[in-house]
Amino acid sequence: MPCRPAISSMSLGRTCAHDLPEKLQQAANQGFKGIELFYEDLETFAAQSSGGASRLNILKGALRIRHLCTSLQLEIIALQPFWFYEGVLDEAEHNRLVYDKLRFWFEICHILHTDMILIPSNFLPPDPETGEPRTTGNRRVIVSDLRQAADLGLAQSPPIRFSYEALAWGNHVDTWEQSWDIVRRVDRPNFGLCLDTFNIAARVYADPASASGMTYNGEKELQRSLARLRQTVDMKRVFLFQVVDGERLKAPLVMGHEWYVAEQPSRMSWSRNARLFAFEEGGYLPVKDIAQTVFALGYEGWVSMELFSRTTFDPDPSTPYCHAQRGIASWKKLVTEMQGDMVCAKADCV
Repeated sequence: MPCRPAISSMSLGRTCAHDLPEKLQQAANQGFKGIELFYEDLETFAAQSSGGASRLNILKGALRIRHLCTSLQLEIIALQPFWFYEGVLDEAEHNRLVYDKLRFWFEICHILHTDMILIPSNFLPPDPETGEPRTTGNRRVIVSDLRQAADLGLAQSPPIRFSYEALAWGNHVDTWEQSWDIVRRVDRPNFGLCLDTFNIAARVYADPASASGMTYNGEKELQRSLARLRQTVDMKRVFLFQVVDGERLKAPLVMGHEWYVAEQPSRMSWSRNARLFAFEEGGYLPVKDIAQTVFALGYEGWVSMELFSRTTFDPDPSTPYCHAQRGIASWKKLVTEMQGDMVCAKADCV
């Protein structure tokens, strides 16, 4: 398992409560080798400068963060999330995203010395005034949009890669199978897959809106899904693997629950408030089964411990330290579990 541990910058504490340099320092102190940098963290960092979060200040901030990461021996593995992009119906908005925002992100990536942008599947809600959908599930449109971004990335020097992730609450793409089909259709060397234990399990195995926290026949459906993964996915096209768990809720996440938001899918509300690092108490997702499958197929890239949780809102100054410590403990447990399985398999153990 020759992988390296990474952690997302936002997972060490929400931007409003904790300083980005402090979060990076704590990540390095605990032994992380890389980070996923959230654009919102960079924007908040830049906003502290005279003139606020202007584009110029964001670029200057990116340079400062890159220098800091270099001094801390942290690699910036990706910038994320480039969201609400593919399948957008408004042509003007599409053009703004691909010709303005994406080109600006390319500038940031070059300054950060990272070559990857993460694109989550689109979950843009309907128009708040008309109720009309603002995205299309037409596979040809989705593939065309993503291919356009990939081609622009290929034209960069050095080229920029894109890692596409199916969110469990995506409007039209909510399973890894759908995202893998899109990756194959886009058919560009710089366009690959992001696999996430939480999003894989949250869609087929877990249901926070049910009393049990499970989908009907969830265990069998997950095993069928993992069998398809073993049969179809080329690990060379997997650019990032995120490993994280989720809390089993005491009550269904429906109307009346403290995290319920009428305009928000329950899986999204759950994800924002109740993720856990892998192997922590209270988690119940089959993280180990998914990780075994991915590593058995030969994945050797970055492994990111991407956490979203209500705990990141805690303004206590020790929050970044606590989350970094929990994250690296999760990584060490993952390594132990996976190495044990490999040794057992080689010895033909039961």
